[in-house]
Formats: sequence, structure tokens, C-alpha cells
Amino acid sequence: MPESFALVRWLNALFMGIEAKAFQSIGIQPTEAAQQAVKVNQAFGLELLVAAGLIAFFVVVRMTLAVEKPNPAQQIAEMVHEFTGSQADQTIGHGYQRFQAFVTCIFLFVLFNNLLGLIPGLAAPTMSPWVPLGLAVLTFFYYNYQGLRANGLVGYLKQFAGPVWWLAWLMFPIEIISNLARMMSLTIRLYANMFAGDMVTLGIFSLAPVVIPSVFMGFHVFVSFIQAYIFMLLAMIYLSLAVSHEH
Repeated sequence: MPESFALVRWLNALFMGIEAKAFQSIGIQPTEAAQQAVKVNQAFGLELLVAAGLIAFFVVVRMTLAVEKPNPAQQIAEMVHEFTGSQADQTIGHGYQRFQAFVTCIFLFVLFNNLLGLIPGLAAPTMSPWVPLGLAVLTFFYYNYQGLRANGLVGYLKQFAGPVWWLAWLMFPIEIISNLARMMSLTIRLYANMFAGDMVTLGIFSLAPVVIPSVFMGFHVFVSFIQAYIFMLLAMIYLSLAVSHEH
């Protein structure tokens, strides 16, 4: 993707300068091809922008908390908290509170990255396969870590052995492969749906009057919310399975 806005150009100037100095300090002069290989693209720049925006939002909410007269930012944060909390309670059950911060961040980060595709000239970062893959890998390591933490190494590995001990030799490799495949499933589901949605929206914009594309923009918003919700829900399901004490 081209460097279409100032943030990406600034990040490239910053990181490529640091990289060049690092190589030069050990006597290596980086080639132009090597510098191009590590350039920050638009998707990564937009991801950083979304992350910075979310951090700034919650810092403002934290600094302006009020019981009697909550400001609009606090009201929005409370609505999001109640929504993700109710979903986590239904899906994960007892002790969901310690996972709520993670699933909330996943939901908001995916949602706003999806919605950036509505801005003319920008493509949603989730249209790049590396963004959904990064989120899927993060989710994979997080729920497996929580499973190990809740059950211990032996207890967690027992979950992959199945309920019948004499079939453990067969079930264990199948369950391990199934567990690893969740990363691919999360990646493809988010990437494919957002890519298809953006392509449809762009195609309609180029062929139809203003009124019809407006309908498809509403459809894009709907798909953005649904895909963020599904990603969060799957993360909750994987967490509930990982931390379960029933073997």
C-alpha cells in the first residue's frame, strides 16, 4: 500500500533512519532493497493510529471518572464494558472478569480497524492478511497461556487427550492440530469477510450513484461490527475451553 498519509511517511523516516544507523554501527551499509523490505506500510500505520486512539480514549475516561455526572466518554466506556461483560459472563462463566480487558481490547481494535475502510482513500487494515494473522496469533498464545495458568501443564495437556483414556493416543494429535488450526480459522474468517466487503463497496461506488453506495456503506458498518463481535466471541469460547477444569 502506498504511503498515503503523513503518519506512514513519518514512521518510515524514523524507523528507516534507526535501522540504517544500527547497520552502519557494525560496519554494514544497508542496500536500498533492504530498506524497502522493512518499510512501514499503510496497514501498520493505521493499526498504530487505532491503538493510540484507544489508549488516549481510556486515559481520558480514567482521568475524568465521575459518579454523579459521567461525561459522554465515560458513558460510552460503560456501555462497552457492560456489553463485553455480559457476553463474557454467558460464554466464559465464573471468573470471566480477569479476561474481560483482553476481549474488550480485541473487539474495539478489530472494530475500528474495520471501520477505517469507510474513509475515502484508505483501506481497512484488516484487508491485509498480516493484521488478522497477528491478532489470531496473539489470541492463540493468550488463551493457551491462560489454560496453562488455570490447569497447570499436565492438567492442560489432559484436555487434548479426550474423555476416553484408551483413545488418548489418537485424540491427542487430532486435538493439537485442531488447536493450531484455530489461528488459520480466525485469520481467514476476518480477512476474507473484510476483503470481500470492501471490494463490494468499492465496486458499487465506482458504478452507482451516491444513494446506492450509501446503503452499502451501512452494510460495511454492519459487517465491521459483526466481524469484530465474532472474533471476540471466538476468543471467549477458546478461553472458556482452555480454562475449564473438566477433563
